This record gives sequence, C-alpha cells and structure tokens, in this order.
Amino acid sequence: MFIPESYQLAIILCVITMLCWGSWGNTQKLAGKAWRFELFYWDYVIGIVLFSLILGFSMGSTGEHGRGFLADIRQSEPRNIINAMIGGVIFNASNILLVAAMAIAGMAVAFPVGVGIALALGVIINYVAVPKGNPLLLFIGLGFIVAAIFIDAVAYKKHSATMKKVSKKGIILSVEAGVLMALFYRFVASSMASDFVLPEAGKLTPYSAIFFFAIGVLVSNLLFNTYIMKRPFEGEPLSFKDYKKGTFDVHLNGILGGVIWNMGMSMSIIASGKAGFAISYGLGQGATLVAALWGVFIWKEFRGATKSVNTLILFMFLAYLIGLALLIIAGA
Repeated sequence: MFIPESYQLAIILCVITMLCWGSWGNTQKLAGKAWRFELFYWDYVIGIVLFSLILGFSMGSTGEHGRGFLADIRQSEPRNIINAMIGGVIFNASNILLVAAMAIAGMAVAFPVGVGIALALGVIINYVAVPKGNPLLLFIGLGFIVAAIFIDAVAYKKHSATMKKVSKKGIILSVEAGVLMALFYRFVASSMASDFVLPEAGKLTPYSAIFFFAIGVLVSNLLFNTYIMKRPFEGEPLSFKDYKKGTFDVHLNGILGGVIWNMGMSMSIIASGKAGFAISYGLGQGATLVAALWGVFIWKEFRGATKSVNTLILFMFLAYLIGLALLIIAGA
C-alpha cells in the first residue's frame, strides 16, 4: 500500500485534507436552495463509501510496504473494526448537524465555529492519546486558532445585527457539531496500527480503517437521516419520494461532496503515520480557513458588511494562518 516516507510529503497530504474538508460544502450550495440538506446527505454518504472502495483497491493495494487492502480486512480483529465504525457513527451525527448549520447560517459561520471547536478539542484529545510534536508550539498555534473562532463569532454577530438577521439555531448547531466532531478521529486512530510499514496483527491500516469508517457512516445514516427527514430542523417533513425527484446533476453534486470529503479524511489518516494524529488532524481542520474564504469571497455571505466587520474578518484569517503555521513547525 502507499505510505508517505517523509514529513514533508505528509504535510502536503494534510494540505490536501484542508482543501478538501474546506471545499466539499460548496457542492451543497451548487445543489441549489430547493434541494434540502437532508436529501443532499443521502448522496453525500454514497460518495464517502464509493471513495473508500476506490482508494482501497488502488492506493491500498499497491506498493511494497504494509498489508494489501483485502488481506488487511481479512485479518482485522472485531474490536478494531467496531472502533473504526464508531468513529463513522460519531462523525455522521456531527456532520449532519454541521450541514444543517451551513444551510441555516452559511459556510462562513458554520465552518469557523463548528470545525474550529472540533479542531481545538480534537488536537488536545489526539495529542494526549499519542504525543508527537513540540507541545509548546502546538498549543500556542491552537490558541491562535481558538482566537480566530471568537473573532469570527464577533464578526458574525455584528454583521447579523446590521442585516437584522440573527440565526441562533445555526450557531447552536455549529457548536454541537464541533463537540461531536472532536471525538470521531480518535476512535478511528485507535483502531489503526502504530507502524504502517510493519502493522501489528489484528490492527487496521489506513485503507481498511477508512473503509470500516465509511460503513459506520452508511449504517448510522439509515437511522439519523431518516429521523431528521421526519423531524427536520427547519421546514416541512420529507419523504423518499422527494429524494426521487432530484435530477442527475443534483444527485451527482451530493456524491461529489462525499468523494471530496473522504479524499480529505483519507489523506489525513495516511499522513498521520509521519505527522502524528494531533498534527495531521489539526492541519486538516484548517479547512475552516478555506471554507471561510469560500463563504466570504465566492458566496458573498458577508455582503454589505461594515468596515469594522471586514477588519474582524481580516484578523480572523491572520490568526488562522499563524496558528496553522505553528502547527506545521511543531511537527517538524
């Protein structure tokens, strides 16, 4: 299977994660306002599962090191399979809340608040479990990112007051999503071998871990999303008849969103062997910066903002950039 052999390559994979995690939300925007997030999410999950299979039979089945994808699945112990699937279940619960928050509050708010909280808590959880990197630089960088989260919240509050449109529900959903999202990565990491080149018997390698994670997302979605369709956060209840009304392009957008997100997840897990789980996860969650850029400059979610709000947005971006740079240096 493919395994990065240097820290520099692992960082490149983490940057890909950051771009993917910060960009997949655009596919929901492209699906259109008439296509509710609950309907979008079925296709999104299909994309996650499809990519896990494509990755397993391609990068996971080539190379001289580690175990091949199918061989690794056959030797996996049940407890490790369950841990990876639990990670998928927790992620799915958090991501449904995040997608709902995006639909209500927009990308420029949901991502910095939700994913920012996930980053802060997730880095701490993963570093405590597997310490790797300079802790001083790691947590100073984390402090800058937390500061960016608060700056974004203040900017949104000021802008909402100006536009006379306040969505407390969007903020609450973002916070709930962030807390849950901080937990899922550790379950997946705990199922994996500590050495990808010579993996321990019974443990998962990155490619099989991603596959079982995707299965956890799929199975839990049958429960979570079905329930939310009947009891939505906003709007009228939905049925599967509504899902069948979607056009080919609309369904393709959802599948593409899942593929993009899981590409980011996969690169993060693969990079963790060299970068460590805390840094790999933390850099990937720099997606908040990417998503905020999309929200501000492409989707114009802060259109009409005052000079003070624009200044706060600038400070948010600077704080994020400094924080992410410190995370990279901490790992080196």
